[in-house]
Amino acid sequence: MEAAVSTEYHRPQPGREYVLTLSCPDSPGLVHAVSGFLVRNSGNILESQQFDDRLQGRFFMRVHFDVSDPDANVKSLRHRFGPVAEEFGISWTLSEASTPTRTLIMVSRFGHCLNDLLFRRRTGALNIEIPAIVSNHRDFEGLAESYGIPFHHIPVTRDTKAEAEARLLELVGELDIDLVVLARYMQILSDDLCKQLEGRAINIHHSFLPSFKGARPYEQAHDRGVKLVGATAHYVTSDLDEGQIIEQDVVRVDHSLDPRDLVTVGRDVEAQVLAHAVKWHSESRVMVDGNRTVVFR
Repeated sequence: MEAAVSTEYHRPQPGREYVLTLSCPDSPGLVHAVSGFLVRNSGNILESQQFDDRLQGRFFMRVHFDVSDPDANVKSLRHRFGPVAEEFGISWTLSEASTPTRTLIMVSRFGHCLNDLLFRRRTGALNIEIPAIVSNHRDFEGLAESYGIPFHHIPVTRDTKAEAEARLLELVGELDIDLVVLARYMQILSDDLCKQLEGRAINIHHSFLPSFKGARPYEQAHDRGVKLVGATAHYVTSDLDEGQIIEQDVVRVDHSLDPRDLVTVGRDVEAQVLAHAVKWHSESRVMVDGNRTVVFR
């Protein structure tokens, strides 16, 4: 008999734990200013990470903290941090650590990434809510129903692409979506849609790009005798598959694997890489630095 999967997972205490992320031009006194803000507001640091980009002269920081003051809340803390941010020219976010990221997942006809994200959400490994699954096909409507998640079938053709994207944006607004995940959604988004979802849409693709484009990339890779299979998760931009990279991984393979074996290996690494990217984004661990990202894992 298989053991039941535990759904117990330590979650931050609502109304007690917060995450502050910031970036700004590097200057003396930044850490002291943040620490002083926390001391003045009964804050206790649970986790702190920072990065000094010496090439660009910028400073990045993520602080997870709790507060003992029962009257403190996210609104008051944001108000109190305002003067600190203004003094140092800081771009920042401050949010409750317990608040789940409202995530809309898009999928076509490959369901391994979708299935993995749904399972991780159910077991508590991802602090996200999934109000909707969107697909241009009906293949995974039953899977969505088994998890109790509304499924939206939005067909896409050359003539209906603009209408389909408009419907997607309606859902993003109606459902108050924080993050859109393209879990092997096999449609190219328009430049306008990419701009509207900038910084809040993540895509996953195999590592063979740009060498093996188009259909049947694993067959092409097999014909060339590749030795590594991998995946890249990145933010969606109007430059196809060239958004800021969040996570990558590879698995070594050899001549004994046929194209179907390579597909299996590839699907495993794609699911894992995408899950990492979604987790880190939902925990405010990813900060965009131009064409790159700073990831506080």
